[in-house]
Amino acid sequence: MDGLPLTRHAGCWHCPTGHSFDIARQGYINLLPVQNKRSKDPGDSKEMVLARHEFLSAGFYQPIADAVSDLVSACTPADNAVSILDAGCGEGYYLRELKKNALASNGSRLHLTGLDISKWAVMAAARQDKTSEWIVGSNANLPLLPATQDVVLCLFGFPVYAEFARVLKQNGVLIKVDAGADHLLELREVIYPSIKIASQTPDTPPGFTLLEQRSLRYTIDITSQEQIARLLAMTPHLYRTNAEGRARAAALNELSVTVDVQIKSWGQNDQKIDQNLITPSPA
Repeated sequence: MDGLPLTRHAGCWHCPTGHSFDIARQGYINLLPVQNKRSKDPGDSKEMVLARHEFLSAGFYQPIADAVSDLVSACTPADNAVSILDAGCGEGYYLRELKKNALASNGSRLHLTGLDISKWAVMAAARQDKTSEWIVGSNANLPLLPATQDVVLCLFGFPVYAEFARVLKQNGVLIKVDAGADHLLELREVIYPSIKIASQTPDTPPGFTLLEQRSLRYTIDITSQEQIARLLAMTPHLYRTNAEGRARAAALNELSVTVDVQIKSWGQNDQKIDQNLITPSPA
């Protein structure tokens, strides 16, 4: 990648220097240079992507998707074209829900781009949504031009704030979703011998100022072993626990689990911040 604009011609994207990138038959483009890969097949595996799709399709994280959509709607003007990047989009669940909610509410015309380092995730996303742009790429080197995005989403992902700041427009907004201290606590109690509660240190992204913060907490009742297995398979806990922990999870047929997330929106430091928008987390 040389950082030059790409132009689409039929089934390829071309840059002025002659580089060409084919659009896969599923509808995505691979812009992850070989030298930027840490492994032969980086990111979520095909099995993890399938597990996540099946679990999310059951609606367990619908309140998170709705909260993100509300926040996007609140920070973008109605009836305007809005460019949104989901940096670490997975199989595209949150962008699909965002599109549905936008069409039902303020009527914004959305230009949606999903990017993930996992080709399996992007392939799955492209199969389900033919109107958004889907890219295999890395947050460490976003293959997007500067100042082109109104909103960047980083949902349970790996933020690279300098890159987010680069691609955001002057009044653009970064929206993050991160796990809270009790997120999936009951599952963790099953698979680990002991639970170490991580301290929740407030993050301050360099170059950004907090606009709004929301806490979202609720309980989901999982009533099948298959869905418990899918939840475990879509998280890093699958690889962090040992065989005994995985066996304990496999023996369960039902489980009530806490969903505990923090949702924050950030503006760049040169934006004019309305202090009335800043909502502290409840104690």
